[in-house]
Amino acid sequence: LAPWIEVAVLALIVALCWPEVTLSPVKPYDKAENPCSIVVKLKRWERIKCKPNSLPVLHKMHVKLGDTVKVISGHDKGKIGEITKIIKHSSSVIVKEINLKTKHMKSREEGEPGQIVKIEAPIHSSNVMLYSKEQNVASRVGHKILENGKRVRYLIKTGEIIDSAEEWKRVVKDREKAVEAVSAAS
Repeated sequence: LAPWIEVAVLALIVALCWPEVTLSPVKPYDKAENPCSIVVKLKRWERIKCKPNSLPVLHKMHVKLGDTVKVISGHDKGKIGEITKIIKHSSSVIVKEINLKTKHMKSREEGEPGQIVKIEAPIHSSNVMLYSKEQNVASRVGHKILENGKRVRYLIKTGEIIDSAEEWKRVVKDREKAVEAVSAAS
C-alpha cells in the first residue's frame, strides 16, 4: 500500500474510535504524502494549560484581609466595604455586604421550610481599590521600606501607611473570636 493510503486508513480508524477527533485536509504543498492530519478538539476545561505537573499560577494581590476597599467596576461600583475573605487560586476577594447574590436553600429536615438567603459572592481583586477612611479617597498601592527595615504598603494618593502591626493583630483576634464562636455553637 502507498503511505498516504495507510495514513488515510489510520485516520479513519481514529475517527471511528474517538468521535471527538476531527479530520482536517492538508494542502498538498504542506505534506505531499499525508492527505489529512488529525486535530483533537478538547473541551476548554480538558485542555492542558501549563506543563502537566506544574502548580497553578498564583497572582500576588494588592489587598489583604481586613482592608477597606472601594469597588471600581461592576454593578456595585462605588460601594465601600471591608475584605472578609481572600480566595488566592482565583485572585478573588469577598467584601462585606457587597456583591450579594440570592441563594435558594432547600429544607434540611422534614417540616422545615426552605429559605431564600443573600450571600456575598467573590469579586476579582482587580475590581477593587484600597480606600482611605480618613480622607475618603480610593488609591493605588505602593510599597516602601521604613527606617526600621519593615516593608509596608501605603496609599499613593495620600501617602497613608496601611500596614500597621496593631491593626493586623486586631484582624487576627477578630477572626479567632469568630472561629471560637462558631465552634462553641456547634
